[in-house]
Amino acid sequence: MNRRNWIRSSALIASGISFFTGSSLEVFAKSTKPKLAKKINFISDQEFNQALPPNIKARLSANENPFGPSAAAKKSIAEAVDKSYQYPFFNFKDLIAKIADFEGVKPEQISLAAGSSPFLKAAAIHFGKDHGQIITGALSYADLPSSAQTLGADIVEVPMTKDFKLDLEEMERKITPKTKLVYLCNPNNPTATVVDTQKLKAFVERVSAKVPVFIDEAYIDYLDNPESVTLISSVKKGQNVIVARTFSKLYGFAGLRVGYIVSQSEMIQTLNEYTPGAMSISATSLNAAIAAYQERTFLDDAKKKTLASKDFLYKTLKEEGYTYIPSSTNFVLFPIKIEGKKFVSEMMKRGVSTRNWEYNGQHFCRISIGTMDEMKTFAEAFKQIS
Repeated sequence: MNRRNWIRSSALIASGISFFTGSSLEVFAKSTKPKLAKKINFISDQEFNQALPPNIKARLSANENPFGPSAAAKKSIAEAVDKSYQYPFFNFKDLIAKIADFEGVKPEQISLAAGSSPFLKAAAIHFGKDHGQIITGALSYADLPSSAQTLGADIVEVPMTKDFKLDLEEMERKITPKTKLVYLCNPNNPTATVVDTQKLKAFVERVSAKVPVFIDEAYIDYLDNPESVTLISSVKKGQNVIVARTFSKLYGFAGLRVGYIVSQSEMIQTLNEYTPGAMSISATSLNAAIAAYQERTFLDDAKKKTLASKDFLYKTLKEEGYTYIPSSTNFVLFPIKIEGKKFVSEMMKRGVSTRNWEYNGQHFCRISIGTMDEMKTFAEAFKQIS
C-alpha cells in the first residue's frame, strides 16, 4: 500500500455588499453587456508573482495576509522541527478532529491537502472529463474552470449582476443535462463581493439536487460572521455540495500550504482519488494549523488591521477621484483610467505589485490589502500615475 492510499485508509479509521461607491461605476455597470472570451485567459497569483523583480517594496498582488502566521503557529512550527524527519502519519487526525468538532460534521466528511488548490484541480479533472460542462461566473476565480478547460471541458461563464456579484438566477438557468458542476467563489475573487446568503442557500438546495455545487470559501474568514454564511450548513443537511476552505488567507499560511474541503463522504472519496491528500502537508505546517485553527484573538486582530489598511486605501482612491467596489475581503477591485498592463508596469517601477483585469473593455486593478506602511507606499506610487 503506497502512502497516498495509506493516508486515505487512515482517514476512514480516524473518522470511527452593498452597491458601488460613485456614480461612474454605477453607470458603467448598468450600461454594459459583458463580452466574454471563448477561452479563459487565467494567470494565477503564483505565476504572476514568480515574475516579480527583487526590489518590490509592497507586494500587493497575491491576497496574502501580511500579519500572520500567529505567534502560536510559529511556536508550533519550531516544536515540530525536531521530529520532522518522521512522516506525519497521525498528525492530520488532530486537525480533522478540530475542524469536525467546530463545524459539526463527521471526520469522514473532511479531506486535507496542501492548500485548497489541489481540490480545485481534482474537481476540474473529475467533473471536466469527457467534455463535462462546468458553470461558473465572470469575473470570478478561474483556477478550476481554466484547468478543466485545458482538459477539454465545456466552460460556461455567466456574467455578473449590475453590482458585480455572481448571478445565481442566470447560473441556474444555464444548467442542462450536460452540466457536471456549478462552481462559485464566495466571497468572490477578484471582485471581493458576497452574494445574499439566503438566496445562495436556496440556490444550492435547488441546484444540488440536479448537479454538484462547489463553493470556494477561501476568503470567508474576513466576514463578520462566517458561520452564518458558509455553505457547510448545506453539507450538514445532506446536500450535494463541496465547500473548500484554506488557511492561506486570514490565517497567514500562504507559504505553509494547508487547506481542506467539507462534503458528503462519498464525494470526499471521489475527489481524494485525484489529490495527494493530507500527506502532502508537512509536519510543521500541520502542527501550525492545529495550533492556529479558530485562534480568535489573532484572527480578530488581523481583521482589524486589514480593515484599517482598507479604509486608508478607500480614502486614497477617493482623494484621487477613483471609485471602487466595496470589499468584503482583503483585496479591492477598482476601475483604472489607463490600460491595465501599463498600470501594473508603472506601479512595478515604483516598487508596488498589483494585479489587473479587463471586463467588457474596462480595465481594473486588484490590490491586496497590506500593512499600513505598504498601503502608504502604494498611495505614494499611485498618486504619481493617477
